[in-house]
Amino acid sequence: MELGTRRLVDRYFTAFGVASILLMAASLAVLLGPIVREGAGAYVFRGTIEFRRMIFEEFGRGDETALAAERARAAEARRPVYAMLEAFRAEMAAMPPDRREQYRPAFHELEEELRRLLGPPPGADEGVLPRQNYGQTRWDRALAACHDVLYSTEWRPSPAGGMMERTFRPRAEQFRGTALEPLFAHVEAHAEEMLRPEWTFYWRFLTDEPVDTHIFGGIWPEVLGTIYLTLGAMLFAVPMGVIAAIYLVEYARESLMLSLLRTCISTLAGVPSIVFGLFGLAFFINTLHVSPSKSVLAGSLTLALLVLPTIIRASEEAIRAVPKTYREAALSLGASKWRMVATVVLPAALPGILTSIVLSMGRAAGETAPIIFTAAVSVGHALHPGQVFTNPTPALPWNIYNLATEHEAAEQIRHVQFGMVLTLVALVLVLNTTAIVLRARIAKKLKG
Repeated sequence: MELGTRRLVDRYFTAFGVASILLMAASLAVLLGPIVREGAGAYVFRGTIEFRRMIFEEFGRGDETALAAERARAAEARRPVYAMLEAFRAEMAAMPPDRREQYRPAFHELEEELRRLLGPPPGADEGVLPRQNYGQTRWDRALAACHDVLYSTEWRPSPAGGMMERTFRPRAEQFRGTALEPLFAHVEAHAEEMLRPEWTFYWRFLTDEPVDTHIFGGIWPEVLGTIYLTLGAMLFAVPMGVIAAIYLVEYARESLMLSLLRTCISTLAGVPSIVFGLFGLAFFINTLHVSPSKSVLAGSLTLALLVLPTIIRASEEAIRAVPKTYREAALSLGASKWRMVATVVLPAALPGILTSIVLSMGRAAGETAPIIFTAAVSVGHALHPGQVFTNPTPALPWNIYNLATEHEAAEQIRHVQFGMVLTLVALVLVLNTTAIVLRARIAKKLKG
């Protein structure tokens, strides 16, 4: 190949490589951008007076005196709303029966929307669920609730004869000429006074227990459960994986059986994770009975099997990459084979082994299918270490899916779902960053 052609090929190859890197970076930004933006909303948002009341009553945090004064100011702004509701009730009582029945459904719907916005009216009985005792705790949700107070939803046939079209009808039109007509203008004009939103940094979202199935509170049980499962998996997988890699490289003789064994390990690395989940259920729970039912222990053992092939193959390559001269030098000085492996080979291969461990930790932390059958539950409290042998646990991967698809109020808790995703991504990022730093330090120490 001529020099000019070679240079042209090099330039095209460089351009292609740069373009690939830029494309990957752009894809990552597109993926992570919404996660960071929406997930940050679980930690930083405009919290209403109802949020601060919930935090005080459910978690015992906040200044009681300041909260009481703030609630008094909010109650003063809400008083005309409740006065107009009472006036309309008296007005309805004096209406003819047919007209009263005409207003009753719309009035009942309005009361429900106001309850969702402001919480129960003064003197109302306490609800069974905590969500029934508070109004909107987040200003973004409050704005949506205000819209539902001001407008009723109606479905009308489309002009083209296709699907029904959703339209919004001002409720003020429904109650025109009644005592309720001024209510809607008051709600629209004084929403901030009634709910008093303030910018809030809710860092305890990471450490609070959830309340009323994540309507309020934080994600601490999920975070702790994920940590338990990940560390438990590494506790079993790392020793077995590293020992297996040492045997395959340093002790095993090349043979057909060894080739078959390596093929099996590579095959296991590609087995779908749900298969490991079913195996863990059948073997660890139903056969070995490591726990009465789902437990952190059973989930950790299943995840250990899932990441074991990755640790074995990566550790094997790291050990094989250690120069042969290192081994020869150690043996020539009189070291036994095991002492040579423990004091020379393993330290030299440690950066590669560490990378495989951390990558495996990231995968174990993010897996959903294996823990569905062996460890995860939708609702639960944070476990103390002594409970991991017999009890299941909430976990970030499973609860992200559960809250996004099966929760009865999934649309209202999008911030919790994205907050969990952001926390999981941050956890994996911290693990990977830690691996990079440790690998760099160990490599520098070995070179020095």
